[in-house]
Amino acid sequence: MTVENDIVLIYMENTPVSFARVEDIQADSKKDWYHIKLLMLQVPLQVVTWILKDDYINGEEFYMGGKKMKLERVEVPEEAPSPVQAPFEGGAGEESEQKRSSGDQNGEDAEIISFDRLKKMKSQDDPEQ
Repeated sequence: MTVENDIVLIYMENTPVSFARVEDIQADSKKDWYHIKLLMLQVPLQVVTWILKDDYINGEEFYMGGKKMKLERVEVPEEAPSPVQAPFEGGAGEESEQKRSSGDQNGEDAEIISFDRLKKMKSQDDPEQ
């Protein structure tokens, strides 16, 4: 069931066209119809309000302006374990702070630098930051 703050993928004629965040869902005066306020996640940002049946909000196809439309709630994919773990502050990440090398596309070694270490390096280069 789609609720406020969910991200939906909007399909037009079976083609995904945009993502949107559900900002608000309010009941309409007609039974089983709702005003759904969507923040369109595109440039420029735009807020639209559509009046849809609850079935349409939850993924059934509908027509708008003669075009077949569908809203599909976006499920957050499970994260795969990262091969490189971020260092913990307080000593547990000493091994992570050491230089690690891996081959890049050109066959050269590349250094992986944590964000914390990058910030420290930048603050040393520019003391006014």
